Amino acid sequence: MPIDVATLKRWPFEPLTQAYTHRDTILYALGLGLGQDPLDPVQLRYTYEDGLQALPTMAVVLGSPGFFAKDPRTGIDWVKLLHGEQELELHAPLPAAATVVGLTKVTRLVDKGAGKGALMYSEREITDAATGARLATSRSVSFMRGDGGFAAAGQPSDEAPPARPATPDTPPDTVFEWKTRPEAALVYRLSGDYNPLHADPKVAAAAGFKAPILHGLCSFGVTGWALVSAVCGGDASRLKSIGTRFAAPVYPGETLRVEIWRRGDAVQFRTRVVERDIVVLSHGTATLG
Repeated sequence: MPIDVATLKRWPFEPLTQAYTHRDTILYALGLGLGQDPLDPVQLRYTYEDGLQALPTMAVVLGSPGFFAKDPRTGIDWVKLLHGEQELELHAPLPAAATVVGLTKVTRLVDKGAGKGALMYSEREITDAATGARLATSRSVSFMRGDGGFAAAGQPSDEAPPARPATPDTPPDTVFEWKTRPEAALVYRLSGDYNPLHADPKVAAAAGFKAPILHGLCSFGVTGWALVSAVCGGDASRLKSIGTRFAAPVYPGETLRVEIWRRGDAVQFRTRVVERDIVVLSHGTATLG
């Protein structure tokens, strides 16, 4: 059945409570590849329990409702669903261990036209379960390739928000390269995304890939680590927001090159795969504190 705009905007998301420990925080960092230099004191800050800090991008795996689009009541052609953009705003440093509550809502549905797909904007507020304090807001854009044309059927389409700012055409101020590990997807999936596309060669081949691909949010996390390392002096608490558009997949083992432009506390970036010279994260922005 086609999507129903009113149903999706009123989707009955329940508050999701999730407890995580130092072990989960360390596992997330290891999934991004931290620990490749076990003597690096900055990497140890995120991979060793003594003085452990959480990487801010870990918020994207907390309090998630899971793949709700697969529920047939949504009407979404979930097989054709792609993660288009991701944005994360940090309201406070993410604790190294805590119990949090995630509450998700669909905020906007934009029809691109019959045969052109539609965009679903969603938002998840993550709060500390003990105090109620806001920790982070995670915003996603999903490209529903098979669900365009609903406006022609008489359903309302929201207006698209302004496009993300284009990447500067000047040479970057800073470049950070990070070699992802061949087993990166197998480790990262233990943080909660068990999609077999990232583990099973047969599933990947059926989807048209030569091998299982890296999670987009893992590439997002590596880019967040690049910003923490290259422009925050290794201090995760200085990263206040990060957002980007997913442009192409990454294969585990490839080298990510994060190109960074900085103007005070405002940052723009893009991430490319060195081996194939292809941009995989584009229109990136971040703010520092």
